[in-house]
Amino acid sequence: MVMKGKKGVVLGIANKKSIAYGIAKACHAQGAEMAITFLNDRFKRKLAPIAEDLECGSRFYPCDVTKPEEIKALRESLKRDMGEIDFIVHSIAFAPKSGLSGRFIDIPKDAFNIAMDISVYSLIEITRELKPILSKNSSILTLTYLGGVKYVPNYNLMGVAKSALDMSVRYLAEDLGKDGIRVNAISAGPIKTLAAAGIGDFSFLLKWNTAHAPLKRNVTIEEVGNSGMYLLSDLSSAVTGEVHYVDAGFNIMGLPAVNFDEKGRATIAWNGTD
Repeated sequence: MVMKGKKGVVLGIANKKSIAYGIAKACHAQGAEMAITFLNDRFKRKLAPIAEDLECGSRFYPCDVTKPEEIKALRESLKRDMGEIDFIVHSIAFAPKSGLSGRFIDIPKDAFNIAMDISVYSLIEITRELKPILSKNSSILTLTYLGGVKYVPNYNLMGVAKSALDMSVRYLAEDLGKDGIRVNAISAGPIKTLAAAGIGDFSFLLKWNTAHAPLKRNVTIEEVGNSGMYLLSDLSSAVTGEVHYVDAGFNIMGLPAVNFDEKGRATIAWNGTD
């Protein structure tokens, strides 16, 4: 099994529809031993069955990334229960509703600061705090989205946060490469997750991706999970600083897919009204 002997922690699972769960499940299936975290008592109750499915045992810890003391406590818990770890999955992002709707120019400063702190700085802080227990040749993975490099309707502030996250991946990859630590990101296509529920007209994104992605479909958490497992394993030992797209090829498209009538006139393949 590809991940046999590997130990790691997954932060940010919300439920069994989460991309982070897909990654954790794929790693577990390939022999990895892992810990998972929960935000608060409500999520602890919800995630307890998932921790059991992933055979985490007592390796089930609180971690609110807005509380530095909980990140430090996580490091000590992991050190006590697992010793060195080989991988980290960072699947944490948040922006207030005021940053996801309305005109971009009207986004409040406090919403901007919150989004950048939770969605971007948390990766840097978690990496720094857990670095002392990372093994040589370890791997860190975070989750980004196409809205960080191109305009996506209703993504607004989160797009700016993902752009900053993408660059953080590159700078961390360079900084930690000398220590043998790899840092990468996965940019998944639209998937119905708890986080996606906060994006307006998300059903439109799903239909648009289906119509215009080269593979003419959306992706699943299992497909993203398998790609995540690859980036966390030794199979990707020479890969770092990358944003790996798992979106049925949608990111390559410069214009919508078109159909041609018998006279060679182009029309958009799908008009969004179905």
